[in-house]
Amino acid sequence: MIRMQQILTVAGTLACAIGIGFVMQNSDTAKQRYGDEGTKAPKELEDKATSAMLDVQQIKLTSGAFKMDGDLPESPALSVSTPDENLIEVRAPRSVLEGPPSTGATDAATGCEITAEAQAVAAAMVDLRLKAPCLPNERVTVHHNGMIFTETTDARGELETTVPALATEAMFILAFGNGDGAVAQAEVEELNDYTRAVLQWKGKAGFEIHAREFGANYGDAGHHWKEAPGEVANAVTGRSGVLTRHGDSSAPDPLLAEVYTFPKAASQQTGNILLSVEAEITDANCGIEAEAQSLQLEEDGQIRTQDLILSVPECEAVGSFLVLNNLLQDLKVAAQ
Repeated sequence: MIRMQQILTVAGTLACAIGIGFVMQNSDTAKQRYGDEGTKAPKELEDKATSAMLDVQQIKLTSGAFKMDGDLPESPALSVSTPDENLIEVRAPRSVLEGPPSTGATDAATGCEITAEAQAVAAAMVDLRLKAPCLPNERVTVHHNGMIFTETTDARGELETTVPALATEAMFILAFGNGDGAVAQAEVEELNDYTRAVLQWKGKAGFEIHAREFGANYGDAGHHWKEAPGEVANAVTGRSGVLTRHGDSSAPDPLLAEVYTFPKAASQQTGNILLSVEAEITDANCGIEAEAQSLQLEEDGQIRTQDLILSVPECEAVGSFLVLNNLLQDLKVAAQ
């Protein structure tokens, strides 16, 4: 079992052999970043040094192509030149985001047609419309180029949602637990004008993307996260990026996703955008084995993926925050 023994307080991250950095922020640091809400930690944690020691176990990280069925191909483990007692195990398992459980829905009645439509809209997004009149209030899983999240149809068996495209020839599969579903396609010509980073996870892990544009600090106008996602209109005009969240978090054992979109072609600024994955330790996720996957759109249109399996610290750490600095790669925006 791997146990992290040291934290580098100057750099603010724990430097691991494979390059993914972790730090656990205590309550005072969390208040500066996120405000007072939800940042109270136990007294014994507050009395420790300003950067609390992180006890993270069984971290497994892979990268590779992501198939539509959710599996990752086998690949050799990463290697390092010299042994290290803090070496993290690296392997290429099946995708950590397993498919959703069956909803137990009855088979659709004969002749009950399920249809889906996709239409490209602003900021290289796609409007999806699903009609399944025999499957009202049912869980449906949306698949698109490696991205996967779960939604719920309304009382009429319909669903409308907007999804950031990850391919110019964008295909979407909408699947129900009983095996029924539909496919929709759209051509998204302006995708090459944008760059995208996706974080997806299962259940109540509580992960979230933080994007800090061009030197922005936490809380500045250029800091985008779930409480300050930005506007799609600003992404269209090149003023800033935008963060969108996908999936029905109220559904049982949901698959959820966040997508950060930046208009690289129309950007009014150049420089770096710092991306991190963060999670508050709560009563809902403390002590669990959290699963997540990142996907980033490369310049050549390929998708770079990494899987993460993370043992969240136990419940005495509630109120602290985990920061994963290198699960997503920072973006460099150059003049066009």
